[in-house]
Amino acid sequence: MKNSILKKISRFFAEIGNLRRIERTGLTLAGVDNPETLADHVTRASQIAYILAFLEGADPEKTATMVLFHDNAEIRVGDQHKVASRYFNIGDAETKAFEEQVNNLPDKLKSMLSSLRLEFEERKTIEAIVAKDADWLEMALEAKECEEKGVKIAKQWVENVRKALETKSAKKLLEFIEKEGDFLNSWWQGLKKMTYKKLYS
Repeated sequence: MKNSILKKISRFFAEIGNLRRIERTGLTLAGVDNPETLADHVTRASQIAYILAFLEGADPEKTATMVLFHDNAEIRVGDQHKVASRYFNIGDAETKAFEEQVNNLPDKLKSMLSSLRLEFEERKTIEAIVAKDADWLEMALEAKECEEKGVKIAKQWVENVRKALETKSAKKLLEFIEKEGDFLNSWWQGLKKMTYKKLYS
């Protein structure tokens, strides 16, 4: 592999490191001080996408890959909450940024990622529909966790996602999760093991 190609790929790697540094802005409107980063969102959303795709009979690898790369453009244009995006077309800016980002990658890979991004945006395939549901569902889970931490208005984000979801699996999962009294801590319930040894019975 030529040094010129290695240089371009390494710059792409350097850029995506910023996913860890850029915070998602939506829940800041509700007063959340330390919202999740793009990396936080993409990690959980990609795994949700894989599982939803399996449940819906879609291609899990393709679906998860769409979600894995879907927010890369926000490294350059920022994450815009819904109030800000009322005033300009963020979609055009994200498309331009993404195309410039993948321009650093080998042609075949660049073409594949650009095609996946377009498919994700158009939502004409089952994989793209599931991918968007995964994106939204992750947002709802973050909002549910914030609500449980005392940010009551975060419930609005959950309600908005409920209206937007398309797939049966995502709808059923969100319905179940909404009923959880303590979703944030539900995963470790029953896993605690007492380590003390009683001296007397």
